[in-house]
Amino acid sequence: VVIISLTISAILVIFIVPLTILFFIYLSNILLLIYQRNGEAKADPLSDVWDSARKTIASFWDIYARIWHGYELHGVENLPEGPGILVYYHGAIPVDYLYFLSRLFLWKKRLCLSVADHFVFRLPGLKLLLEVMGIMPGTREECLIALKNGHLVSISPGGVREALFSDESYQLLWGNRKGFAQVALDAKVPIIPMYTQNVREGYRMFKERRFFRQLYESTRLPLTPPYGGLPVKFRTYIGEPIPYDPNITPEELAEKVCKGQFLFSFQTKTAIQALISKHQTIPGSIWKALLERFDKRHK
Repeated sequence: VVIISLTISAILVIFIVPLTILFFIYLSNILLLIYQRNGEAKADPLSDVWDSARKTIASFWDIYARIWHGYELHGVENLPEGPGILVYYHGAIPVDYLYFLSRLFLWKKRLCLSVADHFVFRLPGLKLLLEVMGIMPGTREECLIALKNGHLVSISPGGVREALFSDESYQLLWGNRKGFAQVALDAKVPIIPMYTQNVREGYRMFKERRFFRQLYESTRLPLTPPYGGLPVKFRTYIGEPIPYDPNITPEELAEKVCKGQFLFSFQTKTAIQALISKHQTIPGSIWKALLERFDKRHK
């Protein structure tokens, strides 16, 4: 009985924070449904009619971010006034990205539309939240329309695969994905890299890769549960934009986004990897990430 109790307690501890985040996400959707019913808000979910509801949701997540992760956002000045494509590293749980969306809206009253994996839209009971927060499947046509309407559009080329199979080495798992580069060319907008420090120390995936990789490739569903949720320091860094160049091909643009300075002179990495190299201890250290909550030098 003692062994079983300890085992159950250990399981609850390592999964309790990820489950709490999932609960808060559904709670956010419930609050929007209440707002919709009481205010009879039937306007376009992206319109200003929903701004007060968005502010409430953003404030909630920002408070959570400050308390649990001492969240900081740096480099907002690098975001263009007009449209652009924000490209970011995908953690095991993209809660850091929720923090970014919330603080951006509170600071700038600006909504960044987000490209999400198709499985997100199969989750029950989140339809209104996805619409109000500008989460979209991310076809080329939808992205172009959003950009032409002046929005920022964010995408993680690694997506679910990067979330599941990257680790504390912070390896980018983009494969051959260059669609975002073609969209940037078509819309004539800059690309802005973004990365959150210690995101892998906050939430991790299990080390056994072969079985989980086969499971994902056969189902295309993130069936591997993340664990962790330690209150490590989160800092999101927005890098300098890569401007649109009318003479560059999609392959060259994707390479330009990807190429940056790595720790070793013989190897190149991406612009995002350059942010990781500058701001992240590799391999990531949970203890160091926890101690950074008390580091005032970055203020």
